Amino acid sequence: MKVWKKRGSVALVLILMVALALGCTTESPVSEGSNTSTPANEGDITIGFSVSTLNNPFFVTLKEGAEAAAAEQGIKLIVVDAQNDPAKQVSDIEDLLQQKVNMLLINPTDGGAIVSAIKSANAANIPVITVDRGAEGGEVLAHVASDNVAGGLLAGEYILELLGDKGNIVELQGIPGTSAARDRGEGFNQAMEGQDVTIIASQPADFDRSKGLTVMENILQANSEVDAVFAHNDEMALGALQAIEASGREVIVVGFDATEDAVKAVQDGKLAATVAQNPSLIGKIAVETAMKALKGEAVDSTIPVELDLVK
Repeated sequence: MKVWKKRGSVALVLILMVALALGCTTESPVSEGSNTSTPANEGDITIGFSVSTLNNPFFVTLKEGAEAAAAEQGIKLIVVDAQNDPAKQVSDIEDLLQQKVNMLLINPTDGGAIVSAIKSANAANIPVITVDRGAEGGEVLAHVASDNVAGGLLAGEYILELLGDKGNIVELQGIPGTSAARDRGEGFNQAMEGQDVTIIASQPADFDRSKGLTVMENILQANSEVDAVFAHNDEMALGALQAIEASGREVIVVGFDATEDAVKAVQDGKLAATVAQNPSLIGKIAVETAMKALKGEAVDSTIPVELDLVK
C-alpha cells in the first residue's frame, strides 16, 4: 500500500506539471459570438460582388472598376452575374455567403426581390453595400450610386430646351422595380411638370436594346407625331434610335449612362445627348468603401458619384 501511494503521488505530480505547461502555451478559443467577417489583414479579405447583368456594357465597366480597385488593395473579389434574373441573383448571393465572404456588394436586379438575400447576409453578420441600384429592405451599410433623380431631371430639362418647351415625348422605362428606373423616371417627370408637353407613351423596355427597338417600333406605328424620346439607359436609347432611323423620321433621343456606343452616337449627331455616369468610378468607390468599413472606419450611408450631360 505504501508503494502504491508513493507511485500515485508521483503520477499526480506529473499530471499537474503537464497541465500547467499546457496552460501556459495554449491560446483561448474564439467565442462563438465573435464577428469573424473582418480578417486580421488585407490579404485575407474576400469581397463578393453580385452584378445584375454583364450583358450590358455599363455594368461591365462597373465590374472592371471594382476589379481594378480590388487589385490595387490586394484583396480577392468574386464577381457573379445574375443575368437580370432576380431568383438567380438570390441564389448567387447564397453561394457567396457559403464561401464566407467578408463583405457583399450588390447591384440589384430588383430592389424588392433582393431583400431576402440581404436579410440572409444580415443574419450571417456579413455587411452589405448596394451599388448603382438600391434595395427596398434589409440592413444596408451604404449605397454607392449616381443621383438618378438629378440625372433624369437633367435629361428632361435638355429635351425641353431642344423642343422649345412643347411637343410629344416618349419615355422608355427600365426594369420595373429597380431604383434606377424609378428615380430616373421621377427626375424626368419633375422636369415635365407644368410644361406644354404631352407624354404620349411611357413603357418599360427593361434596359435592353432589342426591347427598346421593339417598343419604339410599336410606339411609332401608333403615333404619327413623336418629337422626343427619353430612355432610362443608353441600350434602350440606341434601340429606339434604330427604330426611328428605319422609320425615316427625325426624333430627338436622350439616353442615360454614357456608354461607349452612346457617346459615339452623340459625336456622330445621331443621339442628342446621354447623361454621363462614371460606372468605373462607382465600382472603385464601392470597393474602397467596403475596405474602409472592414477596417472599422465610419462610412456614409449614401455616397453619391457625380454625373454630367454629354451632348
